[in-house]
Amino acid sequence: MSERSTSAPKKEYVRFGLSDRIAHFLVMVSFTMLVITGIPQKYVPANWAEVMVLWMGGIERVRIVHRIAALVLIAASIYHVLVAGYNLYVRRAPLSMLPKWKDVTDAFETIQHYLGLREEPPKYDRYNFAEKLEYWAMVWGTLIMAVTGFMLWNPITTTKFLPGEFIPAALAAHGGEALLAFLSILAWHVYNVHLRTFNRSMFTGKLTREEMEEEHWLELERIEKGETPPLIPDPRRRMIYIPLAVAFTLISLFLLYLFVTYEETAIATVPPQPVEVEIYTPATPTPTPKPDLVHIFYERKVEARPVTHDIVAERRDCLFCHGLGRLDPYSPIHAELGLNNASCLDCHAPEKK
Repeated sequence: MSERSTSAPKKEYVRFGLSDRIAHFLVMVSFTMLVITGIPQKYVPANWAEVMVLWMGGIERVRIVHRIAALVLIAASIYHVLVAGYNLYVRRAPLSMLPKWKDVTDAFETIQHYLGLREEPPKYDRYNFAEKLEYWAMVWGTLIMAVTGFMLWNPITTTKFLPGEFIPAALAAHGGEALLAFLSILAWHVYNVHLRTFNRSMFTGKLTREEMEEEHWLELERIEKGETPPLIPDPRRRMIYIPLAVAFTLISLFLLYLFVTYEETAIATVPPQPVEVEIYTPATPTPTPKPDLVHIFYERKVEARPVTHDIVAERRDCLFCHGLGRLDPYSPIHAELGLNNASCLDCHAPEKK
């Protein structure tokens, strides 16, 4: 009977707690949705971008999903700040994510190792230089995206305090930072964490001893020497931190509510209303210009014919015969200008015999 071979389970070390894994999950999901819904909007009207927008249900739905994902990312950031504050102040965790001079030397030694100029790579602590660089780039990028996103979400409010040129500038910064974040995550984070070696610590919270030896030798060395004391919460500090955390949370949620509801001009995509355009409009006739009667009067006064008959008592009523066109000569301007018998002889003097 053959003896069944048994192997001892691999020793594991806790690397991330539940709160860290929750924050990572929220950031991972929200960032992915922001990329899927944001990049096509940046490159519309490219054919592939329009196809993606239509496949996701149209621009209106894409914009709504994009904003929901943005709110989840901001909420995850607030949650991360609260957890980090609790770990640093209440549990007195070391500031292991702050850059140090060793990170600079580690970067140069890593490059030398990749180029074959150094046999062994440097030994890393809890976080190596690449992880720190990626973390602070995420912090910086989230701040830029939140600020520019608020400006684009609330353009009227923004232009009350800043010149209107800041809106297209915010659009350019928002799209550029989004593209940079997407490419860096794709080329750096996905390769190092999921392709080069699949790191499950953000899902299981643990690393094996072999993984710790390769990635975090200095931290493993301290743990095995007993130089890493357990992070026990300080009750007195916790009583101070909890009210401050509650106040910070309420203020953050109120600001997040204002972020969403302060202005609605950039939320809905209003389709253009159909406008009825008259295909052919007949030209209006050119109005007949009115004659300049005064000019005509003085022009014709020079040419006025003299009276050829004797002006006797029974022929002093000139308008009786010549008025209203009954007898030539007669011009319409006489009636227009209101000429009467008293003014006839001013132009039509009696003919000299």
